[in-house]
Amino acid sequence: MAAAYDDRDGKIWMDGKLVEWRDANVHVLTHAMHYASSVFEGERCYEGKIFLNRKHTERLITSAKHLDFEIPYTVEEIEAAKQAALDANGLKDAYVRPVAWRGSGEDMGVAAAKNPVHLAVAVWEWGAYYGEAKTKGAKLDIAKWKRPSPECAPSQAKAAGLYMIATLSKHAAEAKGCSDALMFDYRGYVAEATGANMFFVKDGEVHTPLPDAFLNGLTRQTVIGMLQEKGITVHERHIMPEELEGFEQCWLTGSAAEVTPVGQIGDYNFEVGALAIEMASDYEKLVRK
Repeated sequence: MAAAYDDRDGKIWMDGKLVEWRDANVHVLTHAMHYASSVFEGERCYEGKIFLNRKHTERLITSAKHLDFEIPYTVEEIEAAKQAALDANGLKDAYVRPVAWRGSGEDMGVAAAKNPVHLAVAVWEWGAYYGEAKTKGAKLDIAKWKRPSPECAPSQAKAAGLYMIATLSKHAAEAKGCSDALMFDYRGYVAEATGANMFFVKDGEVHTPLPDAFLNGLTRQTVIGMLQEKGITVHERHIMPEELEGFEQCWLTGSAAEVTPVGQIGDYNFEVGALAIEMASDYEKLVRK
């Protein structure tokens, strides 16, 4: 069994310096712990190179602005921090987690304008996010929770608070023997899994939910570009739940998920077909170029 994430050897970059892993702590009255004023990124480093490094860093800074705070580091400084964390831990193939948050300060109500903003970067070895599902096809539950309206939450921010319902949905799915859960949006359209975007195949064309109420993932954007380069038609559109019955293949995309075929969503079954397998293989080659 792997050690708990707070009890490991290694270094974490935190507020401008490398600290011992077990010493990378925050105060119990940290604002982010009480009010979710935190943003983060999930990235993968392949053979010493972080895939879409700068785009992830730029999105981190943008996410913070959506939550009305500024990260006190430039893009270049954050990229240097990620590299320092990788080097300090001797890792070339790793998961990379930058996280920025409002800390403890003069404010301890909902407002937090007077509190300092912190940044940390942790890296660790992490295999396939869905384990054997990466080759056999993931099994998904259908969540009771829905992604909120952009009028209710900053849906284009990769913000910690937006993942609370994802955690609840994933726990419910795992209790049923599933790897993840499909979430609908506030209107009832097919949206995403708890931490990954979704693609479907029908009659040789690909359909993917329009990201107007959830995060437009960087891996999602990459895979759309790959499909278009192959000359495959991609429809970004609203997808109704009843359409699931007519799709032939399905896969998930995300920095952690990479490209993972789906074999089942609720009562709907999908073939782990040629295109899903091809996209998973091609993505693996792309990230290691």
